[in-house]
Amino acid sequence: MAETVVVMSSNDENQSQVAIDLCSTPTVDRSQRGGGATPRSPGVSKAVVPVESPEKMTSKSQPGDRDQQQERVKEVPLVKKVAAEFIGTLILVFTVLSTILTNTQHNGSGSGETLLAVAAAAGLAVVAVVLSVVHISGSHLNPAVSLAMAAFGHLPPSHALPYAAAQTLASLAAAFLARGVFRPPIPAVMATVPVAGVGAGEAFVVEVALTFVLVFVITAVATDPTSASEDYCKFFSKELIAIAIASAIMMNALVGGRSTGPSMNPARTIGAAVATGEYSQMWIYLVAPPLGAIVGAGTYTLIKP
Repeated sequence: MAETVVVMSSNDENQSQVAIDLCSTPTVDRSQRGGGATPRSPGVSKAVVPVESPEKMTSKSQPGDRDQQQERVKEVPLVKKVAAEFIGTLILVFTVLSTILTNTQHNGSGSGETLLAVAAAAGLAVVAVVLSVVHISGSHLNPAVSLAMAAFGHLPPSHALPYAAAQTLASLAAAFLARGVFRPPIPAVMATVPVAGVGAGEAFVVEVALTFVLVFVITAVATDPTSASEDYCKFFSKELIAIAIASAIMMNALVGGRSTGPSMNPARTIGAAVATGEYSQMWIYLVAPPLGAIVGAGTYTLIKP
């Protein structure tokens, strides 16, 4: 099953919050409500900080102090971001694979209970991991997500390859760990392959569509502060964003469980394939998710206000 992740942004030079606060929708200063306040500079109220710095912290400053504010910005080193992506992806993939193995052993391959359990495990793992490391790396957990974020300016292009490498290595470690711990009689159940009777073309379309939905949701709720309601974001911004993305993953897992696996994540597919030696139709899961991610992120970028 698949796994994704989140990227965060912030706006407004007056914020003193960590940049993962997505509820920084353009507002008028309290002092402006009484009139006479100096208006904000054009273009500032809707500016979105690129997602390369979800971890940036800024000190409270008065309008016009942007130079001093930038000097106080603390950037998380790339090595820490990569470490966060590795740990988060390891937790996520190990959870998903462990659930697949234990449910298959107890309920039999292909049972409805197994599909629901894996979907729930993937969703819960996403919530836990996103809330744990989103402020460090953005919690992508998926090379397709990192690629899409880099393509649309939410992640520095130079960070995409280290992110993808960390995610893939983590998936490899998780797959071998799950296989060693549970010793499945048929390790291939961990691999993402089209279900019997599903052709390569159909599987490709399904993977593109599922990843499109996933990354469309991620882009909408995690990179565009104007998509968040000021009321609910006041207290639950990060939590609700994690739940929205986890819901998309669970929905996709239930939709695609009887046809492709599904993956939506090249790193997840590579890890299980290497650990089990099952490479059947692997190209589908390496090509379709990045394509769906680019289209999903691009579609939201085109229609957003």
